[in-house]
Amino acid sequence: MKLMWFHLMPYTELPADFRDRTSSVWVDIDPKFFDPARGHLMYNDFMDELEHAAACGFDAVCVNEHHANGYGQMPSPNLVAASLARNTRDAALCIMGNSVALYNPPTRVAEEMAMIDCISGGRVIAGFPVGSPQDTCYAYGQNPSQLRQRYYEGIDLIRQAWTRDDVFAFDGRFTKQRYVNCWPRPVQRPHPPIWIPGGGSVETWRFCAEHDFVYSFLSYFGYKVAREQMHGYWAELRRLGKDTNPFRAGFLQFVGVAETRAEALRLYREPAEYFYGRCLHVDPKWVVPPGYMTEATIRARVQSQMQLAAKVSAGGGASINQSATDFAGIVDNGYVLVGSPDEVADKLREIALDLGVGHLMLLLQFGNMDKALTKYNTQLFADKVIPQLKDLFDNDWEDHWWVKPLAGAQRAACAVAA
Repeated sequence: MKLMWFHLMPYTELPADFRDRTSSVWVDIDPKFFDPARGHLMYNDFMDELEHAAACGFDAVCVNEHHANGYGQMPSPNLVAASLARNTRDAALCIMGNSVALYNPPTRVAEEMAMIDCISGGRVIAGFPVGSPQDTCYAYGQNPSQLRQRYYEGIDLIRQAWTRDDVFAFDGRFTKQRYVNCWPRPVQRPHPPIWIPGGGSVETWRFCAEHDFVYSFLSYFGYKVAREQMHGYWAELRRLGKDTNPFRAGFLQFVGVAETRAEALRLYREPAEYFYGRCLHVDPKWVVPPGYMTEATIRARVQSQMQLAAKVSAGGGASINQSATDFAGIVDNGYVLVGSPDEVADKLREIALDLGVGHLMLLLQFGNMDKALTKYNTQLFADKVIPQLKDLFDNDWEDHWWVKPLAGAQRAACAVAA
């Protein structure tokens, strides 16, 4: 089992009446809510938190890409990963986005990820999301009906750029380059492991199976909602004749741990209510542009995380309550898992076995959680939860989708240690 520390980098000072003063946290969020001086402090706190997680012994630290967004202030995860490559030693760097369809040409992604892989000594996990409609179609103006084909073509170009030994021409529908020559080259051969973050698209499941990529369900609504998605994924893999190695999958869960359950309920109430009450205030008009969702996914009635977020914002619900913004509902519905270390470890083991997931990503900073509480949550999880989960799946399955860094003697000294 791999335990991975995930950061969204949310803006932590949205006002209490944010929902009343703006229509959405995404796309048309009012620029006046961002204070650059406060942003300076937030970004430096966030980097401290990521480096602390790496030092605590998490298998990876994870970053991602969003645009025009108040809960995810990382328009370029590669900038963050490049800094982490210098200031961490052993943790994998899981870049759970670049949104490939936004790059023209996608060779920019190939070059930057290869550069980070070199700086880190071979610790990059390359995540390639299709991209949410808010980021891709509205903030960056891509045609939703072409997005998935642009995405597939971009990944094809990146893989060729990483693996071919010659300078070659690429004649695609969206990208035409006479000279493709990825310089530098990634340390990991044939290339860094590729993970595909998704919200439940049937096409994404099939794409992962076809290319032997890891499918990662990045859930904001916890393990109860995730059961339908992950069980559907494994059913599709069995139908396609693939094995059910749990390391083919990743899953994201919010967690708040304290010495006692009562203390956890006290500590994590405000950050949880901030995230679900303000950070997921998503206007439904930005969620499903015509042409973005494919016919197969519509027929399967699979909902994306942002559709669920829009339901939260609009006050709608479903069989599992997806409209809770109060702490009791957030905890009861499994959005955030809180408790003592033993309680959390027992529940995460149960979740991992039920969902069949070998890569568990933890959001241990969420909402307006400050650095002190984030470090407390992170350290306690590392000290008392990780040891209870590390052995899960290791005796039965091999993780073919993990990083392959250079041996220690071949690697440069960590910048922090130096």
